[in-house]
Amino acid sequence: MGDHEGHASVRRGYDTVAEEYAAGFRDELSGKPLDRALLACLIEQTEPGTAIADLGCGPGHVAGRLAEHGVRTVGIDLSAGMVAVGRREFPAVEFREGDLLALPAADGEFGSAVAFYSIIHLHPSELRRAFEEVRRVLRPSGLFLVSFHIGAEMRHLGEWWGHEVDIDFRFFEPGHVAEVLGEAGFTVETRTERVPYAGEVDTRRAYLLARRP
Repeated sequence: MGDHEGHASVRRGYDTVAEEYAAGFRDELSGKPLDRALLACLIEQTEPGTAIADLGCGPGHVAGRLAEHGVRTVGIDLSAGMVAVGRREFPAVEFREGDLLALPAADGEFGSAVAFYSIIHLHPSELRRAFEEVRRVLRPSGLFLVSFHIGAEMRHLGEWWGHEVDIDFRFFEPGHVAEVLGEAGFTVETRTERVPYAGEVDTRRAYLLARRP
């Protein structure tokens, strides 16, 4: 699958830091009670027997937690390095390599989907296309939980975990993301914001839970 504009450097960067990133984030959710609660909320409302997609799954720590709850989980990530680490660390999860703008999944394949801090690598002009792809792969009434950093800035990373990278991180305003979700055919049901937990990057975080009607 070819890279969309600007995504090649993101893929290369995550390939480069895959092992260090996986080690650093393996137990991330243990210190994030709100994230865990929202994932539990998602699981509870997912149609029984259907799979949950973790979009931009990285090394699979969120997908792995979903799988621990007995949910069939599919992790999708742009980075082959991340996918390889995920397959090694979380054998209960099915991993696929792919782009948020062209998901390697069938129409209506998933009961719900989660994207934790993966839309932050999209250009604002790509959001609607990405959300339309999520809508395509969800079943009717399927839920989509998306999180991101709040703001209007872009941060560039040239060095990460001791490696040279070239990655942009974009912040978004919750109202704008909700509006684009609506344009893509979703109904936003829940909107939550929080300050950073201890040890996190100092940004406010937003979580939107949206449903495909």
